[in-house]
Amino acid sequence: MMRGRLPRPAAPRQAPPAPIAARIILLRDDAMVLDKPAGLPVHRGPRGGASMEDWLEQLRMGRRHLPQPAHRLDTDTAGCLVLGRTKPALGALGRIFAAGQADKTYWAVLRGGPAEDDGAIDAPLRKTSSAARGWRMEVHPEGQPAVTRWRVLGRGTGLTWVEFRPETGRTHQLRVHAAAQGWPILGDPLYGEAAPGGLHLLARAIALPLDPPLAATAPVPPHMQAALRACGWDAATAP
Repeated sequence: MMRGRLPRPAAPRQAPPAPIAARIILLRDDAMVLDKPAGLPVHRGPRGGASMEDWLEQLRMGRRHLPQPAHRLDTDTAGCLVLGRTKPALGALGRIFAAGQADKTYWAVLRGGPAEDDGAIDAPLRKTSSAARGWRMEVHPEGQPAVTRWRVLGRGTGLTWVEFRPETGRTHQLRVHAAAQGWPILGDPLYGEAAPGGLHLLARAIALPLDPPLAATAPVPPHMQAALRACGWDAATAP
């Protein structure tokens, strides 16, 4: 008589610590979306230091595999970060991001701003470096194609609140494109000028064609609220 293998008991779900749990915007079996804080890198750098990788074990919540980021956000960018919770989900997410099928929406506050209310920036980008300034990205005809669509959401004295919708995902794309137009993102020390609170760039929302579709929206971080209010943002209608 053959005996069937007993089913492996499900691991108990363990809630992450409250500060990390408060950062979970969306949670489902295959994926989760976190509200990444500004200033925390997604991956640990060669010099070590804190990163989102420190959170992964606490975000396991009884699963066999650690959740893994499916894409990158700049260290100083806050907002929606998608993590896959299973190997099949990570594969599907990787294909979606590689194919440019992720619908990403960013909010930014600019120093100055465009005269028009909407438009597109089509400017190729490449990486450059020097001993004096280190590495950075620059607009260059030999760079990789990069396209950013933008729309003004509000204006204030010397500031503009815009929605960015990148069609490509180049490193520092929004920061370099905005600066190249003469309206750098507020608080950008690399392509503009530092400001209290740091970089005013938020990965506001993301939508992915998973089955079922995934959609999430990140709240406005505290360091961006004063500048957004100066441009007409109302937390009661757009938290």
